[in-house]
Order: sequence, then structure tokens, then C-alpha cells
Amino acid sequence: MNEHLQTLEHAQRTAIDLAIQFGPKVLVALLILAAGYFAGRWAGRVTDSMLLKLGLDESLRTLLNRIVRVVVLALFLIMALQNLGVQLLPLLAGLGVAGAGVALAMQGVLGNLAAGLTIIFTRPFKAGEYISIAGEEGIVEEIKLFNTTLSHPDRSRVVIPNRKIVGEILHNYGALRQLDVTVGVAYDTDLPAALAAIRALLAAHPKLLSDPEPVVRVLALADSGVRIAVRPWTTVADFEDASGAIAQAVLETLHARGIAIALPQREVRLLNAG
Repeated sequence: MNEHLQTLEHAQRTAIDLAIQFGPKVLVALLILAAGYFAGRWAGRVTDSMLLKLGLDESLRTLLNRIVRVVVLALFLIMALQNLGVQLLPLLAGLGVAGAGVALAMQGVLGNLAAGLTIIFTRPFKAGEYISIAGEEGIVEEIKLFNTTLSHPDRSRVVIPNRKIVGEILHNYGALRQLDVTVGVAYDTDLPAALAAIRALLAAHPKLLSDPEPVVRVLALADSGVRIAVRPWTTVADFEDASGAIAQAVLETLHARGIAIALPQREVRLLNAG
């Protein structure tokens, strides 16, 4: 019984000695970390306001904001460890060895990270633009460090790993898209009147843009008629609705003007008949 009491008293004395020896240092270290947290948030806000004035897009501002906060917090963490008497050189060496092992095990993840940084800093596309990449296309919703999310025209979402984007051929439509409608008219059609009717239709349509100017021109002399290319511009958001609406409106306009639509024809001649 006495031995248990002595052991308990010894443990209490040891705990008190440790608290007296390291308690103030631990408290100071916690205060340093708390100060680092608030300093990081303040530095992040200042950085974000400065980058906003420079006109950088949101994804790049968010990344730089996080980097600044992490760097500030890391500096305060080093100060806290030094206050506790931790030897940093052996710790950094151990972290370096562990980091090398982690890097080998996470090559795919790190590849996406490197590609994400490349996309964010080189800015081949921005959120809100319509792009075609890696066999997929859609409106860029979000650019993250590891992947990019597209909003597909069928209202689904496509998530592409960033390493599949960097190095590939990218078609960036931007915020505009050009419709491509082709209509054929008969060879005896009054072409200036037909082209003028189509241009008037495009100028009055609410979903089409006047700048850039729509392209309306003779495309080819086909077997059964004259093919006219109708290529107006619209916003990415209106592209799907406008595509079918313009084709229908062009057809109705030509019919209303009495302009004949070219139909496939084939002339058959019988030789040596009878």
C-alpha cells in the first residue's frame, strides 16, 4: 500500500515539475499558433484585395490566398517549435525522407496538382467559357488544383483530371459560339433577295448577336441547288436553344417569301428505248 502511495506521489511530483518546466513554453507556443492563425487570415484578406485590384480571376486569387495563409502559419509554427526547444534540422530531414516516399506513392495526385498549377497560372481558359478538351466539351464551372469541372449541354457535369488537360489540344470557344446552319435554294432563286431576307431575320432575332456580324453567304453550287451558309453568333447559354430555332425560322422565312427550297433531284435517261 505504501509503495502505491509513493509511486502516486512520485508521479504527481513529476507531473508538477514538467508543468512548471514546460507549461509556460507550451502556453506560449499555443499563443504563437493562435497569433499565426489570425495573422494568416489577415494576410490572406490583404492579398485577396490586392489581387482583386489586379484583375486576376477567382481561382487564381483563391490559390494565392491559401498559399499566403499556409506560409504565414508555417512561419509561426516554426517559431512555436523553436520556443519548445525542438531541433528543426533533424525534423526537416525526417520530413524530407517521408516526403520522398509519399511523392513516389502519389505520382498521379501530384501530376494533377502540377497540371492544376499550370492551368491556374497560364490561364488557357477561365470559368464561364465553353471549351472542348480530352474528348469532352462544356462550360467551365470550376478550376481546382486536382480537376476541372465542366457543365455539359445535357445538364450533366464532367470532371476531368487536370493531367488529362495539360498538353492536349484545347478548343476554347470563350463566351460566344457560332451557329452553323446550311440551307439549299433552287437555282432560279433571286439570291440577293434570299440573302437579304435571312439577314433581316437574324438581325431581329433576340437570341443572336449583332457584333460579331452574322455570316450569310453562298457556300457551294450543289447538284440540286445553291447552298447558303447561315452562321450567326450567340452566347454560350443561348446556343442550344438558338440552334434549332434559327434553322426553323430560316425555313419559315424562305417559305413566306415564296423562295423554293432545293430538294434532291436525279435525272434518269433511257437510251435506245423501244
